[in-house]
Amino acid sequence: MYSMQETYKMVGMSYQTLKFYCNQGLIPNVKRDKNNYRVFDDNDIKWIEGLICLKKCGMSIEEMKEFLNLCLKGESSIPERKTILDIKKQKLIENLNQIQSSIDYIDKKQEFYDSVLSGKTKYYSNLIKVENE
Repeated sequence: MYSMQETYKMVGMSYQTLKFYCNQGLIPNVKRDKNNYRVFDDNDIKWIEGLICLKKCGMSIEEMKEFLNLCLKGESSIPERKTILDIKKQKLIENLNQIQSSIDYIDKKQEFYDSVLSGKTKYYSNLIKVENE
């Protein structure tokens, strides 16, 4: 069993976030030690790591609660969980494509600037008039 401090450090979140997740009911079956402090086992750690991933996927607290409730229903809810994850995955792919487009733009601009600086390309601008255009 792991204490709150051990757990939040292990999973890479703040104490406040772990406590918030517990208080929101996102970590089911929270166990308590003899002093009534929360303690977590390996399964809890894996679930918390999953919550962190779901949060990074853009899930709200309410969506994570919905996902948790489906998980607690067992195998019968797998199709619904897959649908939720598919929707999040598509959004992440859209975001990734937007990021890649931005990276491509930056790469193109950097190539242009390098070419100008090396003397291979004459400088031009869409914003200002450049002499000798």
